[in-house]
Amino acid sequence: MNGHKPHRVRTLLVHLGLILAAAFMAMPLWFAFVASTYQGGDFISGHVGWLPGSNFWNTYVTTLNGTAAQALALPPMGSALLNSLIMAMLIACGKILISLPSAYAVTYFNFPFRSLCFWVIFITLMLPVEVRIVPTFQVAATLGLLNSYAGLTLPLIASATATFLFRQTFLTVPDELTEAARIDGASPLRFFIDVVIPLSRTNIAALFVILFIYGWNQYLWPLLVTTKASYSTIVMTVGRLSEASGEGDPVWNYTMATAILALLPPVFVVVAMQRLFVRGLVETEK
Repeated sequence: MNGHKPHRVRTLLVHLGLILAAAFMAMPLWFAFVASTYQGGDFISGHVGWLPGSNFWNTYVTTLNGTAAQALALPPMGSALLNSLIMAMLIACGKILISLPSAYAVTYFNFPFRSLCFWVIFITLMLPVEVRIVPTFQVAATLGLLNSYAGLTLPLIASATATFLFRQTFLTVPDELTEAARIDGASPLRFFIDVVIPLSRTNIAALFVILFIYGWNQYLWPLLVTTKASYSTIVMTVGRLSEASGEGDPVWNYTMATAILALLPPVFVVVAMQRLFVRGLVETEK
């Protein structure tokens, strides 16, 4: 009996440490929510406390119905959320649809310079969007992709990261399974659809969550390729609300409320796909 007591104390301390760490990580989010329930000027004057204020209902109703955005000549909240959702979905699905066959090709097909092709794809990880943003913008402008969903998504769809992760996943598929499919007369396309993709289901789910959040959080590229308010994303709206708070009457309550609402779709995606997401990250054998 005495031996169980140190174990329980240790477990209690570990859980306490985890709870404190989680509370520390959630503190900025809680403070943003609290700030959204006060008047805009209270944030600057330092009158925001640790508990929600009395302006919660007015702030969120005004933010959701577009009154605050209209007063500041910003796009409606619903339009910005829809644009972000379309952009995130197209980027996530596009990256996966391109990376799956490219990883399959460099894993299962023998062709000249196969390894070189893979490493050329992998080396592009060293060139993030910020480095190649000027030539990419020039190409998008030349092709007439500005102020369009194609311009928002196509330059961000190619993904060396997804190709690399799918290749590592395909390498774990047993050779016996590949030989069995070949003996049964399965074509490469049939093997890809019936065997490889089902075995990669959890990895696809994990990558979808990561890529969806990546697309949702894009700020610099949409800021460059869109000049029309109808293509503004929710992250751009948060940035413009912050600028408006610094230039005129403070609207930090609407800024914080918009930021909180912008978090909800990614959180929903993570929660809805949590089980597949975790399995896709930790699975190493098929």
